[in-house]
Amino acid sequence: MHNLREWGRERIATLFPGYFALVMATGIIANAMWFEGHRGISDILLAINIVAYAVLLAMTLIRAAAFPRAVWGDLTEPKLVFAFFTLVAATDVLGVGIGLRGHAHIALAMWIAALALWLCLTYLGFTVLILRNTAERADIIFGGWLIAIVATEAVALHGVFVAPQVGAAAAQVVLFSHMLWGVGVVLYAVFIVLFAQRIFFAPVAPEHLTPMLWVVMGAAAISTNAGAVLIVTDTALPYLTAMRPFVDGATLVMWAWATWWIPLLVVFGIWTHGVHRRPLTYTPLFWSLVFPLGMYALASLRLAHAADIAVLVTISRVMVWIALCAWTLTALGFAATGWRHFRAARA
Repeated sequence: MHNLREWGRERIATLFPGYFALVMATGIIANAMWFEGHRGISDILLAINIVAYAVLLAMTLIRAAAFPRAVWGDLTEPKLVFAFFTLVAATDVLGVGIGLRGHAHIALAMWIAALALWLCLTYLGFTVLILRNTAERADIIFGGWLIAIVATEAVALHGVFVAPQVGAAAAQVVLFSHMLWGVGVVLYAVFIVLFAQRIFFAPVAPEHLTPMLWVVMGAAAISTNAGAVLIVTDTALPYLTAMRPFVDGATLVMWAWATWWIPLLVVFGIWTHGVHRRPLTYTPLFWSLVFPLGMYALASLRLAHAADIAVLVTISRVMVWIALCAWTLTALGFAATGWRHFRAARA
């Protein structure tokens, strides 16, 4: 029993701040399955996701209370601070999933919580990045900086979804969501230049090409998803109606850019695990690979409806099952690894 307590204490003390990517991945596939019409699968994934979110949130709060120095160390470390944005995106993705089932007030409360956390993390994260970053302490490839874009676009998407719940302020919430979408696109433009500079002009080793690299595609996919939702959202503000052609064009470009990355990311995986024989073992970073696959499937479906491009529906139907397969394999790896550690703690 003592060993189990120590094992549980260690799990909490060393909890990876980006573990909410598990909730992001599960939630986005659940939402994609909902819109594809597979409601049974969606409901099962949502039930799993609610449990996962509650457990991770409880562990995070306990860690903050019991190990405040460890949490503060993560929050002030350029390599880790942006991983906390997974909590923002997870709250938004799960909130939309709950709202789809008619629980609008819960969805609204979760959006407000996610927005407040996003505001805090945005300025803390970029302050840490500016004041504490050096070439040795952070690297955009595995620093998770692009998670900030995912979280920004997730808040924008969730905002459009809950806007009808705020009555007369609905138009202002939709306007705010347009602004957040724009902030996310601009941040992506900034970070992708840094990303390109890093992979083109600095050495790249197999250990650098972690599954988190897929967020470069996922950030473009969620920007596509948010843009497609904004395109089809009615607004009472003539200004937003006038800017719709810009949103149209930018959204299509973001989808094309996300699509362009997929074969290259697959090549990176083959080079890492096939050519260099690095073991394909479970790591929580694999949830950062699953989420982009699910987001790409949903973004393709949303853009298909917004732009009336029928072929994207077919792409979405294929990708959502690929995403579910990736989720299943990652979940099995998670379960096997957790069980192995649990048995070792009992011994």
